[in-house]
Amino acid sequence: MVVISRIFSRDYGRLQAAKIIRYAVRGNSSTTTQDLVQESQNNKIPEQNIEQKKAIPDRYRFIYPEFLPDPDPKYRNSLREKLERMDMIARRTHVAIPEFYVGSILAVTYSEPHAPGKVNKFVGICIERKRTGLRATCVLRNMVNNQGIEVNYELYDPAIQNIECLRLERRLDSHLRYLRDAPAEYSTFPFDMEPEYLPEGAPVPVNKIKVQLNPRPWLEKWERQELKGITELQLPERRIMKAKAAATPWEKYDLMKKYRETIPEEDQNEIFSEVYTKLHKIEITKRRQKHKRTFERPQKTE
Repeated sequence: MVVISRIFSRDYGRLQAAKIIRYAVRGNSSTTTQDLVQESQNNKIPEQNIEQKKAIPDRYRFIYPEFLPDPDPKYRNSLREKLERMDMIARRTHVAIPEFYVGSILAVTYSEPHAPGKVNKFVGICIERKRTGLRATCVLRNMVNNQGIEVNYELYDPAIQNIECLRLERRLDSHLRYLRDAPAEYSTFPFDMEPEYLPEGAPVPVNKIKVQLNPRPWLEKWERQELKGITELQLPERRIMKAKAAATPWEKYDLMKKYRETIPEEDQNEIFSEVYTKLHKIEITKRRQKHKRTFERPQKTE
């Protein structure tokens, strides 16, 4: 439009004006083709990022769930989450936090100022795993002197010296709090338990055991929770009717509820792409240490 206004503002001939407009259109077409080439080159960059994101294993969201932030928007802060991820990786370089799930048996060694040797060790089954970031916790349960003991550990607590997974397995439910109302045999594990190693690349086994609960009263109304790891409960009909009235079977079809309670896949890929290289290096060092054979000096025999 600027070129046309200049043409008609001056005393050009018709033929000369047509030539000027033609060259102007050609120049604009060449610039548009250059812009299209640049846009196509710029569009290639996200494709490479998508391929790089696809290289990140999908199992990371199960192995490292604490790296995913709280889905509640009230607690979201991108800068704080980024700084927390850096601190979590720095902590993992000093203390190896193994892969474990609800139902796995762990041995945690931690500093205790009142214990002999200033160090204590607790072995138990993981009955719950909560929170995210540096506040990620796990609850271990064991029976000590016929008394149920539960210890809530913060995974990134500086007092923790070592975390070892003695038995890697999963259960049918997202928590095992009902073991508090179960017989002691389901929560008893020896403190000198030897670790059980799975073969390389084997899937995590799922323990499909059914727990028989003690008679009522219980600490929670277990009949109102959709639990697969307990046997069929013998309840009076009035309590069954109350449980059916309080049931919400339509929630499994509520897509917005699932969206609000989870982190979208795009955000997960973006988070794990930041820490993928460092986590991959930590995994490689763990494998080398696992396969490294300790040298034992032979003793002289008389």
